[in-house]
Amino acid sequence: MIGNDIPFPMLSDQGGNIGKSYGIYDEDSGVETRGRFLIDPDGIVQGFEVLTPPVGRNIQETIRQIQAFQYVRAAKGKEATPAGWKPGKQALKPNSDLVGNVWKVWKVSEAFED
Repeated sequence: MIGNDIPFPMLSDQGGNIGKSYGIYDEDSGVETRGRFLIDPDGIVQGFEVLTPPVGRNIQETIRQIQAFQYVRAAKGKEATPAGWKPGKQALKPNSDLVGNVWKVWKVSEAFED
């Protein structure tokens, strides 16, 4: 049977009720726009992406974002993940010195990691 190996919950919204709740239901065509919502264990939407049908989604980026949200959650918000962060890469410690300087910290840390 197809779908037995998917390690996360998926659902179908045949009546469009969930799509209407999230604002992605297209009344004219009677279908939902392609959407992805990352919802944390507390039920809070942490990220989302909505694309029109001609453009596909990138599952690798979705997985990277899930890993980043999990990392930040485990760090209890004391660390942040910059754009493109992947597990094993340096995260950032949020503070006022980072404002306008994230690129400097990240660029220096990347030189030592690769």
